[in-house]
Amino acid sequence: QVQLVQFGGGLVQAGGSLRLSCAASGRTFSRYLMGWFRQAPGTEREFVAAFSWSGVIRYYADPVKGRFTISRDNAKTTAFLEMNSLKPEDTAVYYCAAGRIRSDSYNDPSKYNYWGQGTQVTVSS
Repeated sequence: QVQLVQFGGGLVQAGGSLRLSCAASGRTFSRYLMGWFRQAPGTEREFVAAFSWSGVIRYYADPVKGRFTISRDNAKTTAFLEMNSLKPEDTAVYYCAAGRIRSDSYNDPSKYNYWGQGTQVTVSS
């Protein structure tokens, strides 16, 4: 059974930092693309970042470039999203996702097969 279990999140002041984790189990994800998305109330799910487990492919949405960093552990079972210089507009529920998809579909949530449970990130001004 494939599982993506998320950890982290919470409440932080603007300018602060948070780290989200996504632990993957149930299969080998080496050929999968891992993505992070977020969804604020009343909005569609928005692409944040994506990477391949090999580390060769990394993508970031423009609003988070230079502030967010995606990475993984050496065992290739846990993905991380390090978020720095957080802004109130970063407030959302954040989801990790995995999919064996084309790299040119990295920002399309409908292409991802597996999803974490979501975690709330709230940035106060």
